[in-house]
Amino acid sequence: MVDLKGQYDKIAATVNASIQDVLNTTTYINGPQVHEFQKNLEQYLDVKHVIPCANGTDALQIAMMALELKPGDEVITADFTFAATVEVIALLQLIPVLVDVDLVNMNISIEAIKKAITPKTKAIVPVHLFGRAANMEAIMSIAKQHNLYVIEDNAQAIGANCKFSDGTKKKAGTIGHVASTSFFPSKNLGCYGDGGAIFTNDDALAHKIRGIVNHGMYVRYHHDVVGVNSRLDSIQAAVLNAKLPLLDSYGKSRQEAARKYSKAFDGHKNIVAPMICDICDCHVFHQYTLRIIDADRDKLMEHLQSKGIPCAIYYPIPLHNQKAYKDDRYKEEDFPVTNKLVKEVISLPMHTELDDEQIQFITDSVLEFFN
Repeated sequence: MVDLKGQYDKIAATVNASIQDVLNTTTYINGPQVHEFQKNLEQYLDVKHVIPCANGTDALQIAMMALELKPGDEVITADFTFAATVEVIALLQLIPVLVDVDLVNMNISIEAIKKAITPKTKAIVPVHLFGRAANMEAIMSIAKQHNLYVIEDNAQAIGANCKFSDGTKKKAGTIGHVASTSFFPSKNLGCYGDGGAIFTNDDALAHKIRGIVNHGMYVRYHHDVVGVNSRLDSIQAAVLNAKLPLLDSYGKSRQEAARKYSKAFDGHKNIVAPMICDICDCHVFHQYTLRIIDADRDKLMEHLQSKGIPCAIYYPIPLHNQKAYKDDRYKEEDFPVTNKLVKEVISLPMHTELDDEQIQFITDSVLEFFN
């Protein structure tokens, strides 16, 4: 699904030198590479504060801890996403409120958010799924109206832009009160292990987060808040520093591959390709995900795998049907889109190293299945 070796080969000299610098200085934790990456990412995102941490799940949990949400508070998020989003809500003894998604962009449904708000609602967690920015203008409007926090789950969409009705653009992850991201190796900006970060423009919130990620300490052995141990190590920061200047070019490569995929599938009665927007960059294609209509999606997957083509189903089971998160509050009729998507979606290889020959082989193999 992701050609990390091909990507590494193109930047090997820079990455190797960056890692060697860490080895030479032996500053493995909170070394200068971490602080350099923090500042570089703040500049790239045009956000006041980036706080690196150990992984994307920690980032989301720490963001919620910093907002001082209390057990029993309700947090609205999408039913169609990876479990980490709801996992941290449950871990903090908050009440997850899963809602349906939009059929076209697969992001959280604005109408479903409105219907789910109760006096106990304290936050909304939009997920920028598959690399496409959610409708943050509408979400922030709802949040303002109801005095709610917005915590962006930006694990899949770093580099994507959100366009507002007045023509302005902001990077996904810089619009809500706080945001989290992941640097898992397969992400658009990935390290060579685990890594994550939290973003915010709120000075007081950033200060609290910096304490939480380091055992609640601002001064060594003085524990001012309840914290965790969640730090981005220097070697991972060195890798990310080498990749960050290439992030926009990586996004453009993915967008170009997506255009070629979608052109091949255009007009096919059984295939719904992702929306391609030529006038903005709201989608950076962490995944390229098709919907298969009136055909056997699972048989298509077997067909592609028989040809050596990697493919995957993100996600096969809705969160409201997962054993860990089942709740009598949820009714199947509340999730018509999610229940449809889990039967239809299939993701094709998507990475910066895809070439025309590979895309041709993959698209030909998909179309062959329907002939």
